[in-house]
Amino acid sequence: MKPGIHPKYHEVEARCACGATWKTRSTKPELHLEICNNCHPFFTGRQKLIDTEGRVERFTKRFGAQTSESRKLAQKSTRQTRKVASR
Repeated sequence: MKPGIHPKYHEVEARCACGATWKTRSTKPELHLEICNNCHPFFTGRQKLIDTEGRVERFTKRFGAQTSESRKLAQKSTRQTRKVASR
């Protein structure tokens, strides 16, 4: 290894936005993280559903609330309107 070309390796305290801290080593003097294993949904088992502009609600309104019977009725009504339109 050539001397003087490698970055300095510091012992730092990493801080997450949730408030968790731990000691690690890094080439940067400070580590500030947005998410860690204490607050990430994969590790905690909690999932936060972020609904931007009501997209999830719109999707469930269109597709999620359908049952097999309601789909059959919808197909019958479209067939009837096609028959009337073709006359």
